Amino acid sequence: MLDIHFIRENVDLIKLGAEKKRIVVDIDHLLVVDEERKFLRQQMDEKRAEQNRMSNTIALSRGEDRTAYIEKMRHVKEGLAELEERHTKVFEEWQKLMIQVPNIPDVTVPEGETDADNQEVKKWGTLPEFSFTPKDHVELMTSAGMADFERGAKVSGFRGYFLKGDGVLLSNAVWQLALKHFTNKGLEPLMVPSLVRRETVMGTGYLPQGEDDLYKTQDGEYLAGTGEVAAMGYYMDEILDLEKLPVQFLAFSPCFRREAGSHGKDVRGLIRVHEFFKWEQIVLCKAEHDESVRMHEWLNRNTEEIIELLNIPYHTVTNCGGDLGLGQVKKYDIELWVPGENTYREISSASYFHDFQTRRLNIRYRDGEGKLQFAHSLNSTALPTPRILVSIVENYQQEDGTIRVPKVLVPYVGKEILGHTA
Repeated sequence: MLDIHFIRENVDLIKLGAEKKRIVVDIDHLLVVDEERKFLRQQMDEKRAEQNRMSNTIALSRGEDRTAYIEKMRHVKEGLAELEERHTKVFEEWQKLMIQVPNIPDVTVPEGETDADNQEVKKWGTLPEFSFTPKDHVELMTSAGMADFERGAKVSGFRGYFLKGDGVLLSNAVWQLALKHFTNKGLEPLMVPSLVRRETVMGTGYLPQGEDDLYKTQDGEYLAGTGEVAAMGYYMDEILDLEKLPVQFLAFSPCFRREAGSHGKDVRGLIRVHEFFKWEQIVLCKAEHDESVRMHEWLNRNTEEIIELLNIPYHTVTNCGGDLGLGQVKKYDIELWVPGENTYREISSASYFHDFQTRRLNIRYRDGEGKLQFAHSLNSTALPTPRILVSIVENYQQEDGTIRVPKVLVPYVGKEILGHTA
């Protein structure tokens, strides 16, 4: 959420930012409602001051004067109650409008409407060349006994899956490698809840924009689509010590997404599933743009490095304005080569938000002068499973249907070849 003072003073900039993100929001109406909110608040303050003066007068008066003042006080109270009721309604509308205002994208964010307009900024690795026709991960993992999609759908429904045998070993190996790699970077590991309250989902910006993609319980909690939600809620409504910054978490959690807007997309296999696991990097840092930019590059590079350890070709893209979420200032996507589709597919997103999330979550710190500041927040996918398995098995497949284990994973898997000959 942006500061209302900043919005008032930068109306044209806010409108341009919303236009760049292709987000429709009525800033002019927000400002009208804001003026009404301020006016009512001023009226209430005046009524309360009058009420206080009247109370003192009544305490000192006697007889008929006292009776008259009490009657006057009754009218003041009624007027105040009416103002408070009006203010409550206006304030609720103001809040609904405020949480719809998008953050302003960085000037380096390219123009564009969809992910097709994202701009490549880096390419790494050599695309594999096969002496045979490569198979996709569904065929490979099924024939190798690493996954069962048919029974997954029978038990869980559409997009359901079982990992089994070597599929479990490979997934667990990826988790262990990620834990070692990212904690060596200085991130503190957390196992976080997936069942979260509405306040934390709202605070991280996944509501109201992304409600259709969330699972909700009958008690009003949500199943989070990323460990970022719970990890960001960790310091909600707290004031951090300056010496603690930057806070650097590595959150692990099961994740759940309805994939409501992806009907007909990636219906086979592990690219787009409802239930998965993810390591996520989360950072809270000082409220300085340069610090956010530095941490953003660092987080994204952390993930690039682990992909390079796995020796999987990838490219990194800068997301265009239309492919940014409500709160993101800038975002990188890392996309891995998928031979079965002959294209790159997203595996990681790294974003920074300035104080957009921390204002909603009320996460602050005292700067060197003792002044309270809202921290800046960032997050980046460390590694998601089972999606990462798609690129591993397809890039490391052999003609006989077996899969070589990336060298860096062999100590965790315990063998060099997965599956069995067809």
